[in-house]
Amino acid sequence: MTQTIDINDERAIRLNKLEELRSQGVDTYPALTDEHISLAQALTAEIDAPLSVVGRIMLKRDMGKITFCQLQDASGKMQIVLEKETVGEEKYKTFLKFIDGGDIIQVAGKKFLTKKQEPSVLVNTWTLLSKALLPLPDKFHGLQDEEVRLRKRYLEMIMDPELRQLFVRRSRFWKTTREFLLNQGFLEVETPVLETTAGGADATPFQTHHNALDLDLYLRISMGELWQKRLMVAGFEKTFEIGRQFRNEGLSREHLQDYSQMEFYWAFADYQKGMTLVESLYKEIVKQTYGRTKFEINNFTDIEFDQPWPRIDYVETIKEMTGLDVLKASDRELIEKLKELKIDFEAKQGRGRLVDSLWKHCRHQIKGPCFLVHVPVAVSPLAKRLPEQPELTQRFQVIIAGSELGNGYSELNDPLDQAERFREQARLRAAGDTEAQMNDTEFVEALEYGMPPTCGFGFSERLFSFLENRPIKECQLFPLVKPKQN
Repeated sequence: MTQTIDINDERAIRLNKLEELRSQGVDTYPALTDEHISLAQALTAEIDAPLSVVGRIMLKRDMGKITFCQLQDASGKMQIVLEKETVGEEKYKTFLKFIDGGDIIQVAGKKFLTKKQEPSVLVNTWTLLSKALLPLPDKFHGLQDEEVRLRKRYLEMIMDPELRQLFVRRSRFWKTTREFLLNQGFLEVETPVLETTAGGADATPFQTHHNALDLDLYLRISMGELWQKRLMVAGFEKTFEIGRQFRNEGLSREHLQDYSQMEFYWAFADYQKGMTLVESLYKEIVKQTYGRTKFEINNFTDIEFDQPWPRIDYVETIKEMTGLDVLKASDRELIEKLKELKIDFEAKQGRGRLVDSLWKHCRHQIKGPCFLVHVPVAVSPLAKRLPEQPELTQRFQVIIAGSELGNGYSELNDPLDQAERFREQARLRAAGDTEAQMNDTEFVEALEYGMPPTCGFGFSERLFSFLENRPIKECQLFPLVKPKQN
């Protein structure tokens, strides 16, 4: 039967070791580390090659006159071997007595193969770099409680190197996005995080207060959409921003309140050009981040990115799946259909929300990747109308595995039309729709100076979480958790 370690008792034991080492003049947390190579480099070195490596002790096995340890650094794991005859009796005894699993050390020696042909370092000298006062989680049981796992993410990453690789891929995901846009001639910009009017999306904002100005403010809910459009007015023609945005809404497998987003704006381009660029961008992202183009996401298999992406029509798709034409149906008919399909909705939030709720029911059945096009004006307050069908807009969404993983428009640049849509959004907001957009009169004024035809598009880290086929919370290094209760 495995004996459970009392973490407090273990900490007390390690504290005693720490104090004894210090009494002997040992620097238990030195600032300087000697030159060394990674464990990955050590594994490929020649046999008998002298080398120096650093890492955390993940496993320690004392066999009497010989001790085996598993060392881990950012590049991987490797075995180190200490023999009493090689390191000297005193240093060997000190290692056995004072060094524990979790301690970070540096060792120098030569590479050799054990009897089992395992590449190892035969240690000549060792140095303590950081004494761990708490033990690592049990190797076989690990961190079982999800809240503890997310609160102590650093421990989970110590025990699961593959989780660390997830965040290497996440970095590559955003790096590829940035480099693709820069290579296409886009300028990276930074826009305000604190705003007097939260705009650019249908979302509930977080509120805060600026003490020096005695001003109530909102944390941005878009990646500077209305600011980047002002840059189009100013004469810039291609801009993008990658940063954090905040929406005070519910939690789910796909949604967080604090997350990374990218948005670009492209003057003298429309939604058709935008789709061509976006398709190339997504294909580049998956190839550079994963080295493949086929994915399994949620319940969908064989999602292939490297093929022409079809366009599907918003109104026609809903009609095919539900039998209802959302352009001709009354609000009552929409409500009856939602009830028939057992879809949650709030009638007070207006016709646009009813239509959107029906669409989301249909969207969950679409494999993708594909582009959804021609979204009604009622659910697209910032998109330009279709000239031939003014009740529809030049909007496009990327649909993958039943979810929207990217959203773009031919941006509305008619200031009179924009002002009217903002007024309608303000009416919905006054009626209780906290996600309806605010009436930004200063933005409308900027449009009155003239904004060129512009395509705008954005996606969030939700795309990355879908490619990983994991809940979005698990794809953030340190997701928000409630404070620990004492």
